[in-house]
Amino acid sequence: MTEVTRPADRNIELHLGDITRLAVDAIVNAANTSLLGGGGVDGAIHRAAGPDLLAECRSLGGCPTGEARLTRGYRLPARYVIHAVGPVWRGGGEEDALLAACYSNALALAGERACRSIAFPAISTGIYGFPADRAAGIAVATVRAALAAGALLDRVVFCCFDRATLAHYERELGLGDG
Repeated sequence: MTEVTRPADRNIELHLGDITRLAVDAIVNAANTSLLGGGGVDGAIHRAAGPDLLAECRSLGGCPTGEARLTRGYRLPARYVIHAVGPVWRGGGEEDALLAACYSNALALAGERACRSIAFPAISTGIYGFPADRAAGIAVATVRAALAAGALLDRVVFCCFDRATLAHYERELGLGDG
């Protein structure tokens, strides 16, 4: 596992590994609109949290693209799971704004629950096909804007599943060539 912190962004860190193992107040799930689990990080979070997460998600009635919903973390080290529904990449258009809204809405929910730490996966970059480099730029810009606007977060983790994704975040944060 690799963790990197840049002094100019002392609240932001990068992590290479499994988001379900991070000890933070909230982890963000790259969810689908049903909130009932799926593949990738969504499936991993549901498996790690246990069946109570699915039961709570069923009570929420889904979530539109660009929005987010909060549940308990159950068996996870995180207190909460924030389920953010990212856009399916269709070649441009409104996808950038919808992806930024996922991050903003997740940060707002974290703030409402007084979370001081949050971990994000690379939302929409798996089966939804959002270009990973573009998604990293949107994620970093949105988080930086929230922190500059006064979001009370001591720690924001971008948790990357592989080195290729990590490289995009390193580039966005000015950490070497990326």
